[in-house]
Amino acid sequence: MKKTLVIGASTNPARYSNIAIHRLSQFGHPIEALGLKEGTVNGIEIFTEKKPIENVHTVTLYVGPKNQPEYYQYIIGLQPKRVIFNPGTENPEFFSLLKENEVAYEVACTLVLLSTNQY
Repeated sequence: MKKTLVIGASTNPARYSNIAIHRLSQFGHPIEALGLKEGTVNGIEIFTEKKPIENVHTVTLYVGPKNQPEYYQYIIGLQPKRVIFNPGTENPEFFSLLKENEVAYEVACTLVLLSTNQY
């Protein structure tokens, strides 16, 4: 199982980050969730502070490129194995930083990766 941090987590059931938390749970992946507002999704608490998290395998982004710079150092500091840029979050500047810090990244949809057994 791949411990996953969902950045841009939302309690709104219409948001893809919310759906991703549900699907990741269904597949048995341990989940951490970081969002702008506190709340709970499928029993997972959404935190609003960038706290240290150990053994993060994957960070999946649901935050647009213009709001990503505040997360650059936080994500790199977690030393994840990969970062998934979901549709609309693609960011060449961040791609370069991740590459420099030897963090793999994918431009993909977490929901599609899960449903096609490629997660």
